[in-house]
Amino acid sequence: MLPLQQFQDFIKQHQLFAKDDKILVAVSGGKDSVLMLHLFKAIGVNVGVAHCNFNLRADEAQRDENFVKMLAVSLDLPFYITHFDTKKYAAENKISTQMAARDLRYNWFEELRIKENYDYIALAQHQNDAIETILINLTRGTGISGLHGILPKRDKLIRPLLCLTRQQINEAIDNNNLDFVEDSSNLSTNYTRNKLRLQVIPHLQEINPNLEKTFAENIARFADVEEFLAIQVKKLSAKLLNKRGDGIYIPLDELLKLQPQKLLLFELLKPFGFSESTIEDISNSLKSLSGTHFFSASHQAIINRNDLVIVAKDSNEHFNQFIHPSTKNILFGKHEVKLSFSTEIKFEIDANKAFVNADKLIFPLVLRNWQNGDKFIPLGMRHPKKVSDFFIDEKVPLHLKSSTPILINGNGDLVWIAGMRQDNRYKLTTATKKVAIFELEKY
Repeated sequence: MLPLQQFQDFIKQHQLFAKDDKILVAVSGGKDSVLMLHLFKAIGVNVGVAHCNFNLRADEAQRDENFVKMLAVSLDLPFYITHFDTKKYAAENKISTQMAARDLRYNWFEELRIKENYDYIALAQHQNDAIETILINLTRGTGISGLHGILPKRDKLIRPLLCLTRQQINEAIDNNNLDFVEDSSNLSTNYTRNKLRLQVIPHLQEINPNLEKTFAENIARFADVEEFLAIQVKKLSAKLLNKRGDGIYIPLDELLKLQPQKLLLFELLKPFGFSESTIEDISNSLKSLSGTHFFSASHQAIINRNDLVIVAKDSNEHFNQFIHPSTKNILFGKHEVKLSFSTEIKFEIDANKAFVNADKLIFPLVLRNWQNGDKFIPLGMRHPKKVSDFFIDEKVPLHLKSSTPILINGNGDLVWIAGMRQDNRYKLTTATKKVAIFELEKY
């Protein structure tokens, strides 16, 4: 008999899908996926069969494709097939063949799920696969999330066969005389997972004959610890991560109080893509001088006075932007500068607006980033001041210095530090006949 009760209980326990959901079943033709397909069919779920031919094993790959197709036909199920040039994809992306096959199949499964209106994708990993995954993670290095191995459900992926061990699957296949095909690469020790399966785990089972049961219990404990940690980190994030318009500010004194510091800092900053080694550098630099920068692929972290400031990287380089008299608006990073003219000689006290004597402007003007050596005469003052000193006096965070637009006249004079202060030389006077109005909007 098929292990239907175990299968159904596991689906219910982990709420893998609803009764009326459509499930796309990934079937390679091996024992695991074949049994899973028969289990789905036996409990009356609406399923379709998806098979990938990676063109890695010549005639054997074609044999697998033919077998899965005939299996789907015999069960009166929809069948979907795709072919990949896996080695070419691996070479182009400079990744291993295994990783290439993984990327290709997961991407195709999701595209197919959406196109054919399936609710979930069922994968045939079982308890022994979960053990192998944990051992791989421990060998390569992992956080807490790597200790729970393979989850029964993540997004649109479900793994209902995690209720069974490899031995139970073999017994079900034999007892029910189910046909399957054997992947010869499963016997090769060229792959890390196969080395663990064939050479390491048998020795562990000699030490603990109930290895699968022990790991299943440990996985449940690890998952509980991860859930507890996630709850605590969520509370900590709400307390410490102060969102402002220009970034996220985290008080340094609060970070220094964290215990255990590196673990909690890693979890707090994980959404911003910082690696474990970078998190360690940040942890060791919390007492450093302002100006220390750290980078991930998407963000940068800056020690800025009393805070650690997290800001998203601007993907666009800020090149010089030219402004002509006909320019109405111009985009600059996360800013937009608008230009209008008026013959009414008046101004407003608004840092996001500059009211400039238009007769003194030499077009085209330039909108650019601040540069070392920039000077201007702040409105209301008589003597030049370095922009860098002005930023210090105004306590401008480091990450905003480089992104603040600077308006430069055609003769090289600095006209306006956008959103902060305009130059006294370009203020309105009784002799002004035309006003150029610059207005800054931030996004």
